[in-house]
Amino acid sequence: MQTSRRLLPMHGHTRGNRSAATCHYKCGDACAAPQANTSHNEYFKDIADAALSRRSMLGLGAVGAAAVVLGPSLLSAPAASVAQAAQGTRGSLPFTAIAPVSRSVDGMSVPEGYDWHPIIRWGDPLFSRKQALDPAKPSAKAQAAQFGYNCDYLDIIVDKYSSHRGVLVANHEYTNEEMMFPPAWFEANKDEARRVALAAHGMSVVEVQRKKNDRRWNYIVGGERNRRITMHTEFRMTGPAAGSPLLRTREDDTGTRVLGTLNNCAGGTTPWGTVLSGEENFDQYFRGRGTAQEARYGIKAKATGRGWEESEPRFGLHHPGYENEANRFGWVVEIDPQNPDSVPVKHTNLGRFKHEGANVRIAQNGKVIAYSGDDSRFEYLYKFVSRDTYRKGDRAHNMTLLSHGDLYVATFSGNSPAREIDGTGTLPTDGAFDGTGTWVPLVLNGASQVPGMALDEVLVYTRLAADKLGATKLDRPEDVEPSPVTGKVYVALTNNSERGNHGTEGATEVSPRLRNRDGHVLEITENPTDATANEFNWNILLVAGDPKFNSSTYFSGYPADKVSSISCPDNLAFDSQGNLWISTDGAPSTIGYSDALHKVTLDGEQRGRVEQFLAVPTGAETCGPLIRDSDQSVFVSVQHPGEGGSYNEPQSLFPDYVSDGRKAKKGQMRGPRPTIVQVYRRTKAIKGQGRGPGK
Repeated sequence: MQTSRRLLPMHGHTRGNRSAATCHYKCGDACAAPQANTSHNEYFKDIADAALSRRSMLGLGAVGAAAVVLGPSLLSAPAASVAQAAQGTRGSLPFTAIAPVSRSVDGMSVPEGYDWHPIIRWGDPLFSRKQALDPAKPSAKAQAAQFGYNCDYLDIIVDKYSSHRGVLVANHEYTNEEMMFPPAWFEANKDEARRVALAAHGMSVVEVQRKKNDRRWNYIVGGERNRRITMHTEFRMTGPAAGSPLLRTREDDTGTRVLGTLNNCAGGTTPWGTVLSGEENFDQYFRGRGTAQEARYGIKAKATGRGWEESEPRFGLHHPGYENEANRFGWVVEIDPQNPDSVPVKHTNLGRFKHEGANVRIAQNGKVIAYSGDDSRFEYLYKFVSRDTYRKGDRAHNMTLLSHGDLYVATFSGNSPAREIDGTGTLPTDGAFDGTGTWVPLVLNGASQVPGMALDEVLVYTRLAADKLGATKLDRPEDVEPSPVTGKVYVALTNNSERGNHGTEGATEVSPRLRNRDGHVLEITENPTDATANEFNWNILLVAGDPKFNSSTYFSGYPADKVSSISCPDNLAFDSQGNLWISTDGAPSTIGYSDALHKVTLDGEQRGRVEQFLAVPTGAETCGPLIRDSDQSVFVSVQHPGEGGSYNEPQSLFPDYVSDGRKAKKGQMRGPRPTIVQVYRRTKAIKGQGRGPGK
C-alpha cells in the first residue's frame, strides 16, 4: 500500500472487467494458481450413453412442476428485458422489472414504487455509540465492537411474540485493506492493520426493530443480543473428527477448540432457529509447507498476501506446532443468535471444503438434510443426513442433529448421447439438459466408506475422499437451496471459464458449455416419499448469459427475448409463493452490467422467466438475499462496493455519498462501506427515504 493503486497478482490477467482486487482479496488469486482438482475422475461424457438405460428409473420426471435509479444513469434497456414490463409480476411482491444497469452507476437501482434504506454499515457500533468508526484512526479493539466488513449471508429472525423486533445475523467474508485504511497509517501500523482485518472477519448479531406503520428496520446500539464473532472467538468442534490428531495444535492439544471463523460466505437458518455459516476461501490466509493435502485445498507454500502469519504464528503452517491449524477451517459453523454467551460450534460431520454455505430441510421421516456446495472450479456437491430425528420444540436436542449422521457426494449422469453435448450449449434432441444422479456415501453409519482413508481423514480431507469415489466435477457449486414450497433443490453454478482449457474436463450434460463464463442453475428432484434416498433426478433450470449476444442461453423454454439478462448466479432465496430469487457475483466482467437480484418463476407457462429486481452500486456484489413478502421488502448485503479503488481514490461513495465538498459526519467516510440494505415498497412519503448520491 505504498502507492494508492499497487499492482496485484491478477492485474492485466482478469477476464472482461473483473477487478484484480476481487481476485486478490476474495479468493487469494485462485485463478493464478494451478488447478487444485487434478483427480482423474471418470469423465461425465464417458458414462452418459450408459446412463440412457436409467433415464426413467426414478419415475420422478425431469422437470418440476420503469426503474428508480439512485445514480447517474441507466443504460438503455434492451427490448428483451422490458418486454413484459406492462404486465408487472406475479406474486405478493409486485414490481416491474428494471433494465440492466451500467457497471459504472454508483447507486442502488430499484423498481418503480420502491425505495431503499441502509440498516447497518461496516464500522457501525454494536455496543456503544462511542465505538463508531473513525476512518483516520482504525483500531482492532474498536473493530471488534463494530459491524464487520464485506457482509454476505444475512437473515432477520423476527421475535416470536413481536413482529416489530428481532435479530439480524450477517457473515463477514473478507476485507479490502486498500479501501479500508489510509495509506500512511497502514505503512506505519501494519501489525495493527492486520489485527483490524482479523477483527473485521467473522459474523455479527444485532437486534433490530421497526416502528408501527413503518416497514423500515433499524438496528439497536447496545441491544441485549448484540454480538461480534471474530477470529478470536472460541469455537467448539463437534462430530466424529473432533479430537482427531489432524485437528490438534500447540495451542489446543485436544483438537476440540479453535479460535475464530474465516471467510464466511453464505449460510442458512435452521428450523430450530440457529444460523449456519460456511467457511469458504480459507486457504489464502495460511502459509503452507507444500504438502499434497494443502495443495488440494489451494494452500500455497509461500508468504500470503495479507501477511497474517507475521502477526500470529498460527497462520504459518511451517511454524512448529501449527501444522494442523488450517485443518480447523473450512467447516460449517453454527451459532445461536438468541444467546450471546453461547459457544458456537464447527460441525466436522458435514465435511471440510470451501463451503459456500449450508441449508437444512426436514425429511418425511424426521431426519435433517443439509446441502452444501464446494465453491471452486471442478468441485463437488454434498449432502448430509442426520442420524437422529427432529423434535419440534426441543431446541437443545435439535442443536445436536448436525453432529451425527452420514455424508454423501453427488454423481450426475446425463440421458442424452455424449455426441449431442458439444460444448456450445446447444440443447440435445430431447429438448433439455437432464438426467439422474446418485448420492454416494463418504460416511455411512459412523464409518468411512472410502478405501484407504480413516473416518477423520475423510472429514478433514473431504475433497480427497470425494476424488477417490469419482464425484462429478461441477462449475463452482455455490448456494444450494431447497424450495420450501415444492421441496426441489436448486444449485447455483456460478461459472467455470477453465472448463475444457489446458486438458481439464470438457463439456458434460450437467455442465454443457466450454469456458462457461456465465454459469447456470440446476434443479434437483429428490424422491418424493423419501428425500434421504440416494437417487435423484435433475435438470438445468437456466443457462445464464445475455440472450442478445449469447445464443447458448436457455430458460426452461421461456422465450429468451423476454427475460432479463443474468450472469454468474451466486446466492439463492425463495419468496412465499415459491419463486426463486438469484443474486449475482461477476456480471460486470461477463455481460457488462452491475451485479443484480433477479426473480425466476418456476412453474406454469412462465417457468424460466427472469425479472431483474435491483442492481447494486459500482464494484459491488449482491449477497444474502432475503425476501419478505409480508414486509413488502427485500434485503440484500451490498458487498465490496467500489472494489478496485483505494482509500485515496474511491470508486464508490456508497452508502453515505460523502464527497470532497461535503463534510462527513462522525462515523462517515468518503469512500464506500459494505452495507445491509432493505428495499421496501413505498406506501407514503417517509422522511429520509430513498437515499442516493447527493441526498
